[in-house]
Amino acid sequence: MSAEIKEREPLFSAKNIKLLKNPLNFENPITVQVLGICSALAVTAKLEPAVVMSISVVFVAAISNVVISLLRNGIPPRIRIIVQLVVIASMVILVDQVLKAFVYDVSKQLSVFVGLIITNCIIMGRLEAFAMANKPWPSFLDGIGNGLGYGAILIIIAFFRELLGSGTIYGYHVVPESFFELGYKNNGLMILPPMALIVVGVIIWVQRYYTRELIEKN
Repeated sequence: MSAEIKEREPLFSAKNIKLLKNPLNFENPITVQVLGICSALAVTAKLEPAVVMSISVVFVAAISNVVISLLRNGIPPRIRIIVQLVVIASMVILVDQVLKAFVYDVSKQLSVFVGLIITNCIIMGRLEAFAMANKPWPSFLDGIGNGLGYGAILIIIAFFRELLGSGTIYGYHVVPESFFELGYKNNGLMILPPMALIVVGVIIWVQRYYTRELIEKN
Protein backbone atom coordinates (compact mmCIF):
# COMPACT_ATOMS: atom_id res chain seq x y z
CA MET A 1 0.00 0.00 0.00
CA SER A 2 2.78 2.44 0.91
CA ALA A 3 4.51 1.73 -2.40
CA GLU A 4 1.25 2.45 -4.24
CA ILE A 5 0.80 5.74 -2.38
CA LYS A 6 4.36 6.69 -3.22
CA GLU A 7 3.73 6.02 -6.89
CA ARG A 8 0.73 8.36 -6.77
CA GLU A 9 2.67 11.25 -5.27
CA PRO A 10 1.25 14.56 -6.59
CA LEU A 11 3.07 16.03 -9.56
CA PHE A 12 3.57 19.27 -7.66
CA SER A 13 4.24 17.95 -4.18
CA ALA A 14 6.20 20.07 -1.70
CA LYS A 15 9.33 18.13 -2.59
CA ASN A 16 8.86 18.76 -6.31
CA ILE A 17 8.07 22.44 -5.78
CA LYS A 18 11.42 22.79 -4.02
CA LEU A 19 13.13 21.52 -7.18
CA LEU A 20 11.70 24.58 -8.95
CA LYS A 21 12.08 27.15 -6.19
CA ASN A 22 15.43 26.40 -4.54
CA PRO A 23 17.60 27.10 -7.63
CA LEU A 24 16.03 30.55 -7.81
CA ASN A 25 17.50 31.48 -4.45
CA PHE A 26 19.23 29.24 -1.90
CA GLU A 27 20.70 26.82 -4.46
CA ASN A 28 21.16 29.20 -7.38
CA PRO A 29 23.70 27.70 -9.80
CA ILE A 30 25.49 31.02 -10.38
CA THR A 31 25.36 32.89 -7.09
CA VAL A 32 25.60 29.94 -4.69
CA GLN A 33 27.27 27.14 -6.66
CA VAL A 34 29.29 29.63 -8.77
CA LEU A 35 28.74 27.71 -12.02
CA GLY A 36 28.11 29.04 -15.55
CA ILE A 37 29.97 32.28 -14.87
CA CYS A 38 31.60 32.44 -18.32
CA SER A 39 28.35 32.76 -20.27
CA ALA A 40 27.00 35.15 -17.63
CA LEU A 41 29.89 37.46 -18.49
CA ALA A 42 29.72 36.99 -22.24
CA VAL A 43 26.07 37.42 -23.23
CA THR A 44 24.75 40.03 -20.80
CA ALA A 45 25.74 43.31 -22.45
CA LYS A 46 22.19 43.41 -23.88
CA LEU A 47 18.95 42.06 -22.48
CA GLU A 48 17.70 40.33 -25.64
CA PRO A 49 20.57 37.82 -26.06
CA ALA A 50 20.50 37.18 -22.30
CA VAL A 51 16.79 36.27 -22.47
CA VAL A 52 17.31 34.03 -25.49
CA MET A 53 20.28 32.30 -23.85
CA SER A 54 18.23 31.78 -20.69
CA ILE A 55 15.37 30.17 -22.60
CA SER A 56 17.85 27.99 -24.48
CA VAL A 57 19.49 26.75 -21.28
CA VAL A 58 16.11 26.04 -19.66
CA PHE A 59 15.10 23.94 -22.67
CA VAL A 60 18.39 22.04 -22.91
CA ALA A 61 18.59 21.41 -19.15
CA ALA A 62 14.99 20.20 -18.84
CA ILE A 63 14.91 17.92 -21.90
CA SER A 64 18.41 16.53 -21.31
CA ASN A 65 17.47 15.70 -17.73
CA VAL A 66 14.39 13.83 -18.89
CA VAL A 67 16.26 11.86 -21.57
CA ILE A 68 19.07 10.85 -19.21
CA SER A 69 16.56 9.92 -16.51
CA LEU A 70 14.73 7.64 -18.97
CA LEU A 71 18.00 6.01 -20.06
CA ARG A 72 19.76 5.94 -16.68
CA ASN A 73 19.24 2.25 -15.97
CA GLY A 74 20.60 1.23 -19.36
CA ILE A 75 23.67 3.47 -19.50
CA PRO A 76 26.94 1.61 -18.72
CA PRO A 77 28.81 3.54 -16.00
CA ARG A 78 31.99 3.73 -18.09
CA ILE A 79 30.35 5.74 -20.87
CA ARG A 80 27.79 7.75 -18.92
CA ILE A 81 29.64 11.06 -19.44
CA ILE A 82 29.86 10.41 -23.19
CA VAL A 83 26.15 9.63 -23.35
CA GLN A 84 25.35 12.78 -21.40
CA LEU A 85 27.44 14.89 -23.78
CA VAL A 86 25.74 13.34 -26.80
CA VAL A 87 22.29 14.11 -25.40
CA ILE A 88 23.23 17.69 -24.51
CA ALA A 89 24.90 18.23 -27.91
CA SER A 90 21.77 16.99 -29.71
CA MET A 91 19.60 19.46 -27.77
CA VAL A 92 22.03 22.31 -28.39
CA ILE A 93 22.13 21.61 -32.14
CA LEU A 94 18.33 21.72 -32.19
CA VAL A 95 18.29 25.01 -30.26
CA ASP A 96 20.97 26.50 -32.53
CA GLN A 97 19.02 25.65 -35.68
CA VAL A 98 15.79 27.09 -34.25
CA LEU A 99 17.57 30.32 -33.31
CA LYS A 100 19.09 30.64 -36.78
CA ALA A 101 15.67 30.07 -38.35
CA PHE A 102 13.63 32.46 -36.20
CA VAL A 103 15.96 34.96 -34.50
CA TYR A 104 18.99 35.06 -36.74
CA ASP A 105 20.28 38.43 -35.49
CA VAL A 106 20.28 37.23 -31.89
CA SER A 107 21.89 33.97 -33.00
CA LYS A 108 24.77 35.99 -34.46
CA GLN A 109 25.10 37.98 -31.23
CA LEU A 110 25.29 34.79 -29.18
CA SER A 111 27.84 33.40 -31.63
CA VAL A 112 29.77 30.44 -30.21
CA PHE A 113 28.18 30.72 -26.79
CA VAL A 114 25.15 28.68 -27.86
CA GLY A 115 27.49 25.83 -28.73
CA LEU A 116 29.23 26.22 -25.39
CA ILE A 117 26.01 25.23 -23.64
CA ILE A 118 27.30 21.70 -24.33
CA THR A 119 30.03 22.21 -21.74
CA ASN A 120 27.95 24.26 -19.31
CA CYS A 121 28.78 22.86 -15.87
CA ILE A 122 25.24 23.53 -14.63
CA ILE A 123 23.69 21.14 -17.15
CA MET A 124 26.41 18.51 -16.85
CA GLY A 125 26.21 18.73 -13.07
CA ARG A 126 22.44 18.22 -12.96
CA LEU A 127 22.61 15.23 -15.29
CA GLU A 128 25.27 13.56 -13.20
CA ALA A 129 24.00 14.52 -9.76
CA PHE A 130 20.23 14.34 -10.27
CA ALA A 131 18.94 12.85 -13.52
CA MET A 132 21.10 9.73 -13.19
CA ALA A 133 19.40 8.93 -9.87
CA ASN A 134 15.82 10.17 -10.25
CA LYS A 135 12.67 9.64 -12.27
CA PRO A 136 11.80 11.72 -15.36
CA TRP A 137 9.28 14.12 -13.77
CA PRO A 138 11.50 15.27 -10.86
CA SER A 139 14.40 15.44 -13.32
CA PHE A 140 12.33 17.65 -15.62
CA LEU A 141 11.47 20.01 -12.74
CA ASP A 142 15.11 20.05 -11.62
CA GLY A 143 16.20 21.05 -15.12
CA ILE A 144 13.55 23.76 -15.33
CA GLY A 145 14.44 25.09 -11.87
CA ASN A 146 18.19 25.26 -12.49
CA GLY A 147 17.67 26.74 -15.94
CA LEU A 148 15.41 29.44 -14.49
CA GLY A 149 17.86 30.12 -11.66
CA TYR A 150 20.64 30.57 -14.20
CA GLY A 151 18.44 32.67 -16.49
CA ALA A 152 17.23 34.95 -13.70
CA ILE A 153 20.78 36.02 -12.88
CA LEU A 154 21.61 36.55 -16.57
CA ILE A 155 18.55 38.75 -17.03
CA ILE A 156 19.26 40.82 -13.90
CA ILE A 157 22.85 41.42 -15.01
CA ALA A 158 21.81 42.26 -18.57
CA PHE A 159 19.09 44.62 -17.36
CA PHE A 160 21.50 46.84 -15.42
CA ARG A 161 24.32 46.60 -17.96
CA GLU A 162 22.11 47.62 -20.87
CA LEU A 163 20.26 50.30 -18.92
CA LEU A 164 23.36 51.98 -17.49
CA GLY A 165 25.67 51.22 -20.40
CA SER A 166 23.41 52.02 -23.36
CA GLY A 167 20.38 53.77 -21.88
CA THR A 168 18.09 51.13 -23.36
CA ILE A 169 16.01 48.17 -22.26
CA TYR A 170 15.56 45.35 -24.78
CA GLY A 171 16.75 47.78 -27.46
CA TYR A 172 14.28 50.54 -26.60
CA HIS A 173 15.53 53.88 -25.28
CA VAL A 174 14.18 54.45 -21.79
CA VAL A 175 16.47 57.22 -20.52
CA PRO A 176 14.77 60.55 -21.36
CA GLU A 177 16.59 62.93 -23.69
CA SER A 178 16.28 65.60 -21.02
CA PHE A 179 18.69 63.60 -18.86
CA PHE A 180 21.34 63.77 -21.58
CA GLU A 181 20.71 67.50 -22.01
CA LEU A 182 21.41 67.92 -18.29
CA GLY A 183 24.74 66.12 -18.68
CA TYR A 184 23.86 62.45 -18.16
CA LYS A 185 26.12 60.06 -20.07
CA ASN A 186 25.93 56.33 -20.64
CA ASN A 187 28.55 54.42 -18.68
CA GLY A 188 30.60 52.63 -21.31
CA LEU A 189 32.28 50.54 -18.61
CA MET A 190 28.98 48.72 -18.02
CA ILE A 191 29.07 47.01 -21.42
CA LEU A 192 32.61 45.71 -20.96
CA PRO A 193 33.12 42.13 -19.66
CA PRO A 194 34.86 43.15 -16.40
CA MET A 195 31.73 45.01 -15.30
CA ALA A 196 29.68 41.85 -15.70
CA LEU A 197 31.97 40.16 -13.19
CA ILE A 198 31.54 43.05 -10.78
CA VAL A 199 27.74 42.92 -11.10
CA VAL A 200 27.80 39.16 -10.49
CA GLY A 201 29.94 39.78 -7.41
CA VAL A 202 27.49 42.37 -6.09
CA ILE A 203 24.53 40.01 -6.63
CA ILE A 204 26.38 37.20 -4.82
CA TRP A 205 27.22 39.54 -1.94
CA VAL A 206 23.63 40.80 -1.60
CA GLN A 207 22.14 37.32 -1.75
CA ARG A 208 24.57 35.81 0.73
CA TYR A 209 24.08 38.73 3.08
CA TYR A 210 20.34 38.13 3.28
CA THR A 211 20.52 34.34 3.28
CA ARG A 212 23.79 33.78 5.15
CA GLU A 213 22.23 31.92 8.07
CA LEU A 214 20.49 29.35 5.87
CA ILE A 215 23.54 28.91 3.65
CA GLU A 216 25.75 28.29 6.71
CA LYS A 217 23.32 25.62 7.95
CA ASN A 218 23.41 23.89 4.55
